[in-house]
Amino acid sequence: MSTNTMNSSSPNVRTSWAARLMHTLGLVLLGVLLTGCERPSPESVQSGYRGTGMVQVYNARLLEAKTDKNQPPFAIPSPGSDGPKAAQAYKNVKILGNLSVGEFNRLMVSMTSWVAPQEGCAYCHQLPNFEADTKYTKVVARRMIEMTRHINSDWKPHVAQTGVTCYTCHRGEPVPSAIWFKSNPQPYGANFMGDKAGQNTPSPVVNMSSLPNDPFTPFLLDDQKIRVNGPTALPSGNRQSIKQAEWTYGLMTHMSNALGVNCTYCHNTQSFQNWTNSPPQRTTAWHGIRMARDLNQTYMESLTDVFPEHRKGPTGDVAKLNCATCHQGAYKPLNGAPMVKDFPELLKPALVSTKVATK
Repeated sequence: MSTNTMNSSSPNVRTSWAARLMHTLGLVLLGVLLTGCERPSPESVQSGYRGTGMVQVYNARLLEAKTDKNQPPFAIPSPGSDGPKAAQAYKNVKILGNLSVGEFNRLMVSMTSWVAPQEGCAYCHQLPNFEADTKYTKVVARRMIEMTRHINSDWKPHVAQTGVTCYTCHRGEPVPSAIWFKSNPQPYGANFMGDKAGQNTPSPVVNMSSLPNDPFTPFLLDDQKIRVNGPTALPSGNRQSIKQAEWTYGLMTHMSNALGVNCTYCHNTQSFQNWTNSPPQRTTAWHGIRMARDLNQTYMESLTDVFPEHRKGPTGDVAKLNCATCHQGAYKPLNGAPMVKDFPELLKPALVSTKVATK
């Protein structure tokens, strides 16, 4: 037998082959693990003092997708306010009658493209009787115009001069993609499990965590206080429960996902509850929470009897809005594109008149 043949079956050769196999398998396993990591590597932008963790982390690939999703629509040029008013030319115009016929028709065409481009005018109107209020969608649309005017005129601490239109939420869909209903009550059964308050039921609302899956009802419909830390050093000063704190964490998780930002977009990590050193965005968010609550209570809940059953949630409530309804992953809806400047008719009439008079 030759020396080569003897060497090929020696223990050293077999050990070397096994080592190479384990090395290859290790590389394959490492590659599989790395496929779960973000690509390309995220970038960070400092937004506060060094050492405080005040940075925003962005992934260029994901940011590009969000940017494409948040492009504003084309605005039809205004025909001007000359000519007869809509209330003189058309029947049953209850809230837009002060517009000229040209302005009125431009807004109706724009609303069709913003909300129901596939269905067209028939989505809200019982053709050919445009004046009829037969369809619930027309009644809802009228109320939504009032709500939009309320946002643009009375909630400037949150929307500033940018404003919103129907497209801000709808994005070409009859029903906005980000809405919420009250969670279905827990079936108690023998009643020995207690109330788990929606916990341990993974939901995208709270980023699939074990936090309560309905943080909206306490804060964006009811008037629960948002507080985690007590106002005093002793526990006697904090009247908020652990369950309320978990609701708070759930809402904050939603807001972070809805705006595509970190906690440090609104908070200073040196002291989350301290307003003195917080970024100005925290004040804007404070107004946003109260704006959402106002809109849900005043406008959405009032439509409960108007919506048909198939458009309601499992508990019989109507769809409501949260931060994601407008923001949809962008820190500013439509990346801050000014919406109301092209449609001043979506301000309250008194403000439109004032704006025109000051030009």
